[in-house]
Amino acid sequence: MPETLNFGSGHIVLDALTGAPLQFVDERDRDRRFLLEPGATVWHSVEHQWGSGHLVTDRGGARWHTPVELRVADGVVEAVHRPLPGVDVEVRRAVRGDLLHERYSVVNTGQEPLTISGLGIQTPFADLYDGAERSLGRAVHAHVFTGGTWAWVLAQPMSGEGRCLGLTVREGALRAYSVESRNQYSQSDARGHLVLLVTDQARNPQAFGGQPVLRLAPGESVTMAWELGWYSSVADFTAATRPPAVLSAYAAEIGQPITVEASSVSSPDPGVTVEQDADGRHRVRASRHGTYTLDVGDGARTEVLFHLPLDEVVRRRVAYITRYQRARERPGLLAHAFVPVDTRTGLTQATNGWSDWTDGSERIAMPLLLQAAAAHGLADPEEIGPLLDGWSRFARRHLLDETAAPRRGSQNWHTGPRLYDTPWLAHFFHDRYRAHGRPEDLDFAARIIERSFELGGATHLSIGLSPATLAVCDSLDAAGQEDRAEKLRGQLVDSARQFVRMGRRLPAHEVAYEQSIVAPLLDLLVDAHTLTGDPAFHDAVAERLPWLLAFGGPQPHVRLHGIAIRHWDGYWFGAHRLWGDVFPHYWSTLTATTLLRLPATLRTAGTDRLAEAILRANMANYHEDGSATCAFVLPSTVDGRPAHTADPLANDQDWHLVLWLRAQEQTEPAPASR
Repeated sequence: MPETLNFGSGHIVLDALTGAPLQFVDERDRDRRFLLEPGATVWHSVEHQWGSGHLVTDRGGARWHTPVELRVADGVVEAVHRPLPGVDVEVRRAVRGDLLHERYSVVNTGQEPLTISGLGIQTPFADLYDGAERSLGRAVHAHVFTGGTWAWVLAQPMSGEGRCLGLTVREGALRAYSVESRNQYSQSDARGHLVLLVTDQARNPQAFGGQPVLRLAPGESVTMAWELGWYSSVADFTAATRPPAVLSAYAAEIGQPITVEASSVSSPDPGVTVEQDADGRHRVRASRHGTYTLDVGDGARTEVLFHLPLDEVVRRRVAYITRYQRARERPGLLAHAFVPVDTRTGLTQATNGWSDWTDGSERIAMPLLLQAAAAHGLADPEEIGPLLDGWSRFARRHLLDETAAPRRGSQNWHTGPRLYDTPWLAHFFHDRYRAHGRPEDLDFAARIIERSFELGGATHLSIGLSPATLAVCDSLDAAGQEDRAEKLRGQLVDSARQFVRMGRRLPAHEVAYEQSIVAPLLDLLVDAHTLTGDPAFHDAVAERLPWLLAFGGPQPHVRLHGIAIRHWDGYWFGAHRLWGDVFPHYWSTLTATTLLRLPATLRTAGTDRLAEAILRANMANYHEDGSATCAFVLPSTVDGRPAHTADPLANDQDWHLVLWLRAQEQTEPAPASR
């Protein structure tokens, strides 16, 4: 029978055979699962039990799981593993006060020196999408920060409410993390097994700024010790981690400094300058666009970004798209499409029957960006105009059927209408109407949205549907089509009322539950409140806002701070077909734009700062030459494959720029008093 240890106002269920935690139970929320459980998923196996791990050494590689010695007495668990000859892994667990203390020591018991190039510990947090209702009620987001001696993991309820389980490193250093069980069998709803790494030098020596080799003389050991506790809020946890540094920002425009308060600050990157002012604060600068490693204090490490101005990035992306991402070789209207490109070779990517490489769907961001750039004076209308005219004709013929229902792409018509695409296409034709005033463009934009509602759009949380509908309605009013506009607004409000009634029972879309379901939901409810003034919509926004914020963590790292977790799009959209956490993913920008659209009673200076941080962080996906990556897969390795790399395909990432430009047009600053 499993053992239990009381743990704060919760308890730990221990495996009687291994002495390892099977589950952390919060007595205030007993249904919440902080760890994956045996039998919960087909891919969760014994090798991934909490506290199991692996070693890569000059004596070979091995995993540990079942101890050769186990002692459980007086609330203390001590286990000894012997994964290799002359190598012991000693594990000690003990509850002191409200905290669980765990200590892992790798001891060289042999007669010769030991070289360690891989050392990882399994932490199978239950970061799993099992539909919205079950995810909100039972699962957690695992926010991971492996900043060397400044390292921690926060397991936060997906509802954003209730207590968090926090892990904080107190001795040793975590320099990376990896993901296991991420492949075509676990698919998009599973984040996989998280492995915290002391080093991953054997598999990816350059990951996270560089992975060390550990050398132990006979009798020496290397230790990793951490504590776990319950925390009533994210802020309580981050304060308890005792941060060794405070950064004024994680991203800044080139020419602007990032101020760091720490005992010391340096960078291995030669492009970074660090100056200390009279108050002891460090001002960090870089003169070129890109991300940079910072070493702070005693063995802590993080990453910051210095980026070109938004207008300049837009100009360079437009130039790159028009040069490299057009399908010029194709016949007729097909030549006017914008397509993915392999930035290594300059070759456009053929669809190859893969829906996320089509010339439609998410690639609609490119003509939208060109159109927005021209409207903002960031592209030459004489050059861009003919390209957009051609794309308009291409889209009417190949991306929409005769009923104005969207097709996935010119070669994927057989897959049926894709509701996600309707607001994007409607935005394109509405923007053309704003630019040229042609009634047929407004009529077509309205027809696309009307068709979306006919196809079930009222129960589909399509990204951008609510803002697109309102923009079209305003133009319909101005054009004397008030009845048509009022009908669309009525359908939007009816949709919002339906989602209020549904509560947590949100429908699954292409993923069972995700941030890009919740952000459009909040947009819909915000707009319904604006249209009606009904306080029920305001209350619904307030209730669901924590769901959205919980997707992003408080990590002091530019790729992670406030960035929503997405862990599948490297596979679907990239050339490397690599699963695993994508940070930052451009749809994280939806959190920012939703925060900027909140009612004044909910929007604060803090939500505005978070929105700005998210918008700036996504600049990491563009390069100085205007090329881009659709997915930076952050973990050091995924199922043993090296990651921590930018996919070479420029594909769908331009939504970030489109949304940022649109947000500049539509938002006012938060009230100064808040």
